[in-house]
Amino acid sequence: MPTPRAGYRLADGTRVPGVTTINGQLGWNKNPLMWWAWNEGREGRDFRDTSKKAADVGTIAHAMVEAEVHRSVFDPSPYDPELVKLAEPTLAAYREWAKQVSLEIVETEIQLVSEAYRYGGTPDAVGLVSGRLRLLDFKTSKAVYADFLLQLAAYHHLWNENREQRPLAPGAFLLRIGKDGGFAYHSYTEQVLDRAWVAFLHAKALYDLRKPLEDAA
Repeated sequence: MPTPRAGYRLADGTRVPGVTTINGQLGWNKNPLMWWAWNEGREGRDFRDTSKKAADVGTIAHAMVEAEVHRSVFDPSPYDPELVKLAEPTLAAYREWAKQVSLEIVETEIQLVSEAYRYGGTPDAVGLVSGRLRLLDFKTSKAVYADFLLQLAAYHHLWNENREQRPLAPGAFLLRIGKDGGFAYHSYTEQVLDRAWVAFLHAKALYDLRKPLEDAA
């Protein structure tokens, strides 16, 4: 989800970085994209053309699911009808998963700030999954990358710090919408998120060290 226009700010007005900014410095998911672009060229395809069509299907599918999550009506008019049709199975797959786990969305696009660790973030959604309050994050991507786990862990902590009276159950769900419109769900345990949280704290420490050096350079 996008960063608020005013940025993330502590109670005293101090601006702090968002989760995406902190993780972005790591560049963990760039190499697979570079390899994919190289492979498209080797196969005689212009990666820009392939990427545009694939991204459009994935983007449309994400918009469909997002409308479902927000209980709003998806407007297909801005999109190519052919691509909308290709994206429709994604929505059907999401609905089937939501039915299987009795999903009930509780809150969406929650802008939160950690006073303790001085960062902000906007989790996609929190909902009841099989009766337990769980963090849900939606991604439109070709694969699942390690920095996604850092993001989940950071969001999990943000919610629990700000919603002490209603903490999340351990673990989290990542719902991936492929750029081709495919749908897959990934469930991560408390142990995985604990490791990802430690990694995120190191990334935040690196950001705090790096920013003054960049300003001085």
